[in-house]
Amino acid sequence: MKKPLEHVSFLSVVTLAVGCASAPPPPTRTTPTITEGTMNTAMEGTTKATGSAIDSKTLVARLKKAGELDISGADQAELNSYFDTKHFRFHGPDGFDTDFDGLNNYFKAVRAAFDDRSIRRGIIIVEGNYVACQTWIEGTFVHEFTQSPAGPLPPNGKRVVFDLANIFRFDDQGRMVEEWVRVDNRSLLRQLGAAGR
Repeated sequence: MKKPLEHVSFLSVVTLAVGCASAPPPPTRTTPTITEGTMNTAMEGTTKATGSAIDSKTLVARLKKAGELDISGADQAELNSYFDTKHFRFHGPDGFDTDFDGLNNYFKAVRAAFDDRSIRRGIIIVEGNYVACQTWIEGTFVHEFTQSPAGPLPPNGKRVVFDLANIFRFDDQGRMVEEWVRVDNRSLLRQLGAAGR
């Protein structure tokens, strides 16, 4: 007998997550449903079967900590330890590709433009050295945002939610080496006050 979710392919779950990326962030949960712990437990057999050198709980913990450090800007040296800084590649919407320095510069612009920042993860799926997840980054837009999809934008003082679907590839040391991101740019631009751009 198969364990729960063991028969679900990684691609079908990612397709579902990407297809739902434009939905508004879910409300705060009042009753538990499927938690990431449940998902990770259900996927452990798959992770071990694919030969990952790092267990799924460690990959998820490293992913979460790196996101928190990106948003806070607290400790660059610690943040660097979560990435293969020489080989990391970021793949964003509309063919946008960059390296680790480019990703750092993006988050510097986010930290400069938004106060009261936070990051939270939704559904997290682990298969081998790949982690797919929903991500919401929030902040109050109080300074110019130089890295918006429409170019530099003036602040509007409103709360903004970046609605993302991410796939990360880790190396056997648990460092991120590649990331693919899909963003609901229409919603983001509307929140930034750049509707129609």
